[in-house]
Amino acid sequence: MEKTKTGKQKPAYGMASNCAFMISRAWRDAKSVLLICAGLIVCTVAASLLELFVTPMILDAVGRGVSPGELTVLIAQFALGLVCVYSFQAYLNANTLFGRVCVRRMLAVEQNLLECCTAYPHIEDPDYLKRLAEAGRAHSTNNDAGEAVWNTLTSLTSNLVSFAVYLLLLSQAGPAISLLTAALAAAGYFAGERIRSWRYRHREEEGRLRRMSDRIVYQSQSPKLAKDVRIFGLGPWLLQLYDKYTQMFEDFCVKAQRRYLWADLLDVALALLRNGAAYGWLIALALRGELSPAQFVLYFSAVGGFAQWVTGIFTDLGALHRQSLDLSTLREFMAAPEPFRFEDGAPLAVKPGHLYAIELRDVSYRYPSAKADTLSHVSLAIRPGEKLAVVGKNGAGKTTLIKLLCGLLDPTEGLVLLDGEDIRQYNRRDYYKLFSAVFQQFAPLPGTVAENVAQGGDVDRERMWDCLERAGVADQVRTLPQGENTHLGRQLYLDGVELSGGQMQKLMLARALYKNGPIVVLDEPTAALDPIAESKLYQKYHELTRDATSVYISHRLASTRFCDRVLLIENGGIAEEGTHDSLLELGGRYAYLFGIQRKYYAGSADLKGVADHE
Repeated sequence: MEKTKTGKQKPAYGMASNCAFMISRAWRDAKSVLLICAGLIVCTVAASLLELFVTPMILDAVGRGVSPGELTVLIAQFALGLVCVYSFQAYLNANTLFGRVCVRRMLAVEQNLLECCTAYPHIEDPDYLKRLAEAGRAHSTNNDAGEAVWNTLTSLTSNLVSFAVYLLLLSQAGPAISLLTAALAAAGYFAGERIRSWRYRHREEEGRLRRMSDRIVYQSQSPKLAKDVRIFGLGPWLLQLYDKYTQMFEDFCVKAQRRYLWADLLDVALALLRNGAAYGWLIALALRGELSPAQFVLYFSAVGGFAQWVTGIFTDLGALHRQSLDLSTLREFMAAPEPFRFEDGAPLAVKPGHLYAIELRDVSYRYPSAKADTLSHVSLAIRPGEKLAVVGKNGAGKTTLIKLLCGLLDPTEGLVLLDGEDIRQYNRRDYYKLFSAVFQQFAPLPGTVAENVAQGGDVDRERMWDCLERAGVADQVRTLPQGENTHLGRQLYLDGVELSGGQMQKLMLARALYKNGPIVVLDEPTAALDPIAESKLYQKYHELTRDATSVYISHRLASTRFCDRVLLIENGGIAEEGTHDSLLELGGRYAYLFGIQRKYYAGSADLKGVADHE
């Protein structure tokens, strides 16, 4: 968004542009939306004109002394016309929802695809997440711009056409009455709209109160917090918080309703003034004999309708403006540039059997809004087929280093090279295909075991079972109620199961093996395990990744003895580098930390070799 002279943000797309955008989307996704809108406009204008002329035409016929039969035919014609118009209008209203939902759904699908496929830095960017939430308002429910805009456009066009017809009609009684009615109707709208728009101007406050109460409800129902709520007796406190924000929201609504009451009273006062002046003018013309009874009734009815169209036009323009702001937010989100190259990047095909070299050349990285670099001027070359261990205390920058290697982040300074080439030139999704990763915070999907291992619905069963066997979790999968077809998690499926932390970590290892990427990355996937179990699992990783370039992260130093090289990360840089044995012999920081951790595994038979080494 651009900024105006007052410092407020100006939407990148205007009202006309957003209307054209929605019309083009409807033409592409559901042409019935436009056809039905056109039909509703015709029906609305036709019904308005029939209702306006029915009484004056009957009075005129009576004044001319037509026969009862002719009068009956005239009344029947008007009645039939109204029945046909209202019937067709009801039919269109009954069928208008389907196309509008289709257009809104396609907008939602496009936004969701962008959200799923956007560059990783966006996921950690609070500004991006805020813009994402704001963009979702345009298509979140049928009360928002994605659908309501069609009602507004239909109503606005109907009001404009009817206004033109009524203006032409009232001008025959004199321009003064048209100008007076239009001016007072416009004054009433602008005076009342300023009051009614108070809630819209305070929508962020309303949204915050809604989010807080909804968040408390979600947290109180979350299975992850169920134990804490019960053990620590958090129920009364959560209820107190919910009552607090509910009361604040009720107070907000009371403020809004008080303003709406004043707006309604103002409407009544201006309507009395407007209609009184117009009706007085018409009565004066009738008393002077300048209007026939039929003309008097016609103009008398037209005055109320004319004011209605004027007010309707301004009301619809105000609603369209608000909906346009939401649509502009959505379009700005959809058109936002990506920090990485995707389809416009150079293709990068995985070479079977090829072992890749990765290099960080004088790399620094600072997170947005951070005051210091997390990593500073790090240079690291990972040889093809090398097994590299990265160790250090929590917060030292190990995970940031892995994100840079995997291409999830681009360095603030320096280069990440693949076989000597800058990775920024490549299609980043092609680059991701090189990596089989198990992260500390892994994400099993609410699907079957087989779908989680194969990362989708097309499962090679033989290959899947081979990966499960190699990961050491096949026996556990066989004992599940439906084997590999068992659903994971209970968020979507009543028959879903919850695996233990160790089982889930092995399942994620099977997923990484199934992908069979030439570069394996393990970012503390065993943090929840005890040192003995972790050592066993890392030994298994080592056996399963003999033919791949591998990077292991762990804050437990003994688990990575089998690696070709160990890096100790401290203070945003590489503090020490070498093999496990050489670093112990060095007697530096690594040896000191190893000595502190040694007591946790020195007495274990499984890790006796580690203890004896020192």
